[in-house]
Amino acid sequence: MQLLATLLLAAAVLCAQELQRLPMVCSEDDVQALGLTCSEDDSCPVFLELQAVEASGPSVYITGNLHTVNVTVSGVLLESDDGGKTWTEPAKRLRSASLEQIQFVDFQHGWAAGVMLEPLPKNPFLLLTTDGGKSWRKAPLSEDADFGSIQKFWFESPTSGELVLDRSQGGIKRYELYQSMTGGASWELRQKSDHAIALSAARAPESGNWRLRPDGEAYRVERRTTQGWETAARFAIRAGDCK
Repeated sequence: MQLLATLLLAAAVLCAQELQRLPMVCSEDDVQALGLTCSEDDSCPVFLELQAVEASGPSVYITGNLHTVNVTVSGVLLESDDGGKTWTEPAKRLRSASLEQIQFVDFQHGWAAGVMLEPLPKNPFLLLTTDGGKSWRKAPLSEDADFGSIQKFWFESPTSGELVLDRSQGGIKRYELYQSMTGGASWELRQKSDHAIALSAARAPESGNWRLRPDGEAYRVERRTTQGWETAARFAIRAGDCK
């Protein structure tokens, strides 16, 4: 039995060490819409940038984006329900977007902060789910086109949350604090400041049981155990090519 357990552990470690890649990094529509000059003979390298990881029940979620040297191709949301062995994309990729912070307040309600990069940060939004990650919908912060990005957010309940908007472009006050009592469907401005604004409550960094760590050619998805951090998956930073 001890030998079998050792072999299974070795197999799991070997599986976690294998570099995983997304099945497709861009489409022909992406190439045309983004104005990429890519071809079979002169392809455009695409890189994966992972931003945040969050667990909810048996599932683990990762946010990030795919980008070339010059442009952001799409925002990406990944999900694994088997501890990191296999991954799916529960939400459609968003062209020219990046997905960043993610939070689940319970097993049903979750949010991921997003922003359009064209190339400056603009039109910030939240992806939100109310059915445990089965479906996600985009909820813009404003109906009007506007510069800025979500610096941080936090929900204390399925309905009550806060976020800080960073408007680093232009001559207006840089930071704005917003409050939602509708689960992120709508927001009210509460404060403007030239200085950083703190949220009323938020989880301390690295307090969860999952984390991301860049490691040379890959991002490591790591899980906290009683022995420390162990690698659950590795994603190649060089994701592929647009052609």
